[in-house]
Amino acid sequence: MESHGVMTVFLLSIILIWTGLAEGRVGQPCDRHMFDSRVNSVCLQNFNKSMETSGYQDRCPWPMAKGVYNVLKYCVDHWAILTSCKGWEFLVDKFFLDVHQMYFSLCNSRIQDPPLTTLIMLIVPGIIATLLVPALCAHLTTQDTERLGTLGF
Repeated sequence: MESHGVMTVFLLSIILIWTGLAEGRVGQPCDRHMFDSRVNSVCLQNFNKSMETSGYQDRCPWPMAKGVYNVLKYCVDHWAILTSCKGWEFLVDKFFLDVHQMYFSLCNSRIQDPPLTTLIMLIVPGIIATLLVPALCAHLTTQDTERLGTLGF
């Protein structure tokens, strides 16, 4: 019985290696120094230059900064992969938390709930469908059963 377990592990290992799913499971450790230096010297430097003219100190720069923010996100993800820090999400999260605190702190006041009528219009169709579809199905199945009963089946 023990040979079956060893054989299963062996075959599973061969399949994972052959399909490439094992790649990245055992890899190099995160080069945090390289990640920090490249992200700060390449990604953040370009982002900072773009944000200097946005007036982020006086107002929320979000709609105009979306493009440069996406470039920053791509750059950080790129360096996270190259430095084997992709799985170390806290590094990326901490970086973006710092960026948000620096440049987007005035954007928090813009978040608000939608009006009540909008919420009702979004919620009510789901409730109606949840209640009516089972009732309709029950009605259709019992109606067919009653009709078959009157035909003598």
